[in-house]
Amino acid sequence: MDDGIRLGKCNHYLIRIIDMDVLQNKKLILGSKSPRRSQLLQEAGFAFEIRTQDIEESFDLSTPVLDVAEDLAIRKAYSLKHTLQEEEILLTADSVVILDNIIYNKPENYDEGVKILSALSDRTHTVATGVCLMTNRIIDSFTVVTKITFDKLSLDEIDYYLKTYQPYDKAGAYGIQDWIGWCKVKKIEGSYSNVMGLPVREVYEKIINFSNIK
Repeated sequence: MDDGIRLGKCNHYLIRIIDMDVLQNKKLILGSKSPRRSQLLQEAGFAFEIRTQDIEESFDLSTPVLDVAEDLAIRKAYSLKHTLQEEEILLTADSVVILDNIIYNKPENYDEGVKILSALSDRTHTVATGVCLMTNRIIDSFTVVTKITFDKLSLDEIDYYLKTYQPYDKAGAYGIQDWIGWCKVKKIEGSYSNVMGLPVREVYEKIINFSNIK
């Protein structure tokens, strides 16, 4: 990682940027490997450390689809709770893409990417990002929902996108910040950053509230 310094094991990084002191001398920990979440937090003006723990991201199929992302974010937070020190605030998140009450995860291969993007083509789907904030003493979690409407995607466009952008690390097989977002999104209802993986406005306000708790 070019914009951080390695601290001990490979799953600990400190991101150093200008701090606006909204954290009230508390330290923010991002429990995510996502480069997009790191980017969004940096652009929101936060200094933070990355601290991650691999977890099993399966979920009970009886769980309401709009609850899945928040449940996973909470699970990620509890996996890191034992690492928290006094005055540290942990932030974890998870995003899911939903269409017709079905969750579309990261595609495992080209064929699965074609299947997912064909399903999303010319339809409106939901992106739900669940967020969890945790300290040694308190926990808060919430979900933010954004509606995305795609134009029709031809098979040639899907082929071009998958081969050019390789979106195999992205839920729903696409990134809103790349070619699909610029050329094939007809309408966005809600938070744009939420589709990238973090609802920055809501997270900013929640972090400030957490920082003010004595």
